[in-house]
Amino acid sequence: MNSAHPFERLTPDFIMDAVESQGYRCDCRTLALNSYENRVYQVGIEDEAPLIAKFYRPERWSDEQICEEHQFCFELVEQELPVVAPLVNTQGESLFVFDGFRFALFPRMGGHAPELDNLDSLRVLGRLMGRIHLVGSCRPFAHRPRLDSYSYGHQSVAFLLDRFVPQDYRQSYQSLTTDLLAAVDDIVGSVGLLHVLRVHGDCHAGNMLWRNQSPHFVDFDDARTAPAIQDLWMFLSGDRARQQVQLAELVAGYEEFSSFRAEELPLIEVLRTLRMLHYSAWLARRWDDPAFRNAFPWFNTPAYWGEHILELREQFSLLQEPPLRLL
Repeated sequence: MNSAHPFERLTPDFIMDAVESQGYRCDCRTLALNSYENRVYQVGIEDEAPLIAKFYRPERWSDEQICEEHQFCFELVEQELPVVAPLVNTQGESLFVFDGFRFALFPRMGGHAPELDNLDSLRVLGRLMGRIHLVGSCRPFAHRPRLDSYSYGHQSVAFLLDRFVPQDYRQSYQSLTTDLLAAVDDIVGSVGLLHVLRVHGDCHAGNMLWRNQSPHFVDFDDARTAPAIQDLWMFLSGDRARQQVQLAELVAGYEEFSSFRAEELPLIEVLRTLRMLHYSAWLARRWDDPAFRNAFPWFNTPAYWGEHILELREQFSLLQEPPLRLL
């Protein structure tokens, strides 16, 4: 029985053959970049700048969902937003297939991670997110999923309890996550009908490159339907007083282009909670991928589960506190 992971087929020769199937001539230089969900490589091109080749994880997204991601990027670029969109071939296609693998090609973009503790940078990021959301609100996704407590929270907890949480921690984890998700659902219910739109979905520093005094988004792989606050809360860090100041700068920039919905502020800790649960389940669901075992050796150890439960208890306490407010 062949137990090799599908990504193990992505040898340098395979990668170059895939890129050359789109009319490019590779110069035999390939460099694996830091990506785990998919596989991403910098590929040298003869007499031209290198390209970035992204090979999609099999069975994660449908073709329609990937094409919606690409279309969202194209719309943003049309509005002159600093987004790195996939390249299109002469047939107008951006999603390609080579020997069973779906992949896309992107121009290489240099830059460095944004300084999220810099208030001026946060105002710039707020302006950019306001512009992105202005485009994102023009039409809905038809195929991409919605971020909600069921898929990110309840399903994640059920999967971990069924297959991963050690017996010594099961009772504590189950009791805590039951209370945690009840609090999450209560807060979501208290906010009422949510205004949702197309969002980036994963605005951490690794998905942005600061270049020419502006951030450039390089990865919309987690784009989905969600409230606007999903693309803002990850820019906040530090204690409550610091986050209040950061929030004020973000919102000041954001409101130059879009209206900020203050009623979504109680969702910040809700979304942080769901991300913690989803992240743990994401590692578990990918545990058959050797790259995950090599990159995250601390996962699924007794120490991990003890620390994870402690973090969730701290998060439960944060859910009981009043939300951030606009100054």
